[in-house]
Amino acid sequence: MPEARILDGKKVAAEIREEVRIEANLFFEKHGIRPRIVFVLVGENPASEVYVRNKGFAAEEAGFSHETIKLSANTKEEELLEFIRQLNEDRATHGLLVQFPLPKQMREERVIELLAPEKDVDGFNPLNAGRLSIGKGDYFAPCTPSGVIELLARSGIEVSGKHAVIVGRSNLVGKPLALLLAQKNSKANAVATIAHTGAGTRLGEITRQADILIAAMGMPLAITADMVSEGAVVVDVGINRIEDVTKKSGFRLVGDVDYENVKKKASSITPVPGGIGPMTIALLLKNTLTAAERQCSANVSLRPQ
Repeated sequence: MPEARILDGKKVAAEIREEVRIEANLFFEKHGIRPRIVFVLVGENPASEVYVRNKGFAAEEAGFSHETIKLSANTKEEELLEFIRQLNEDRATHGLLVQFPLPKQMREERVIELLAPEKDVDGFNPLNAGRLSIGKGDYFAPCTPSGVIELLARSGIEVSGKHAVIVGRSNLVGKPLALLLAQKNSKANAVATIAHTGAGTRLGEITRQADILIAAMGMPLAITADMVSEGAVVVDVGINRIEDVTKKSGFRLVGDVDYENVKKKASSITPVPGGIGPMTIALLLKNTLTAAERQCSANVSLRPQ
């Protein structure tokens, strides 16, 4: 069997970002304002700073208005919550993203619950999560799972009727991705199974049943070739740093999948980096544009009346 086709997340993400840029310009022509997203960064986590900076660059490129609010690591929880309340009520702000993780004195669940659902472009608020679970109403799905769906669809991967196994049960990726894959629409309609390391020695038995195998465990190189069936589509959501003395940095980035060996069995596979990562940012922009359109065109609020 030939080596797997590479699912190029960079290329597909670039297509989405160009579509968003064009739509954002049309939005400006119609409303006289730019879609606006505000990033809130608490503390000095180097990885978080890079993520937020890259999201800001992407927003700029798309023609959005954006701002990053930086708060010190010793900021009190109530101070952060007050910032969020103000941004919730700011009509000029369409999208609001608080970068996690937060300092230990802050409870992420309080922040998530306070975010205005109509501005929660990361799709974490319980109302967004609830509407996703029932598949009804206006909501935002988390960007990484949405990115997986878009990459499969735009790569011509048939999902309907296929058995999709997601290894990982997080609220960020595993659970919402299973819900999206199971929805009855042209991009989904799969039979979705959530597996995880709690399966122990049976995990490989479960993953080998997958037509589409999605790794979202946060464990480097955990999905090995013997866990993948011949011809499966493999999507690697993980991104991990492992030591590599041959690199100047002393490390290299790998996914949750043993890429070099699995690509010999899979029909299609995503690389790390360059697979799902770029899709996540592209879907964040798409969600922000949707938020701006809902708020400005129809004055739609996702909050219960």
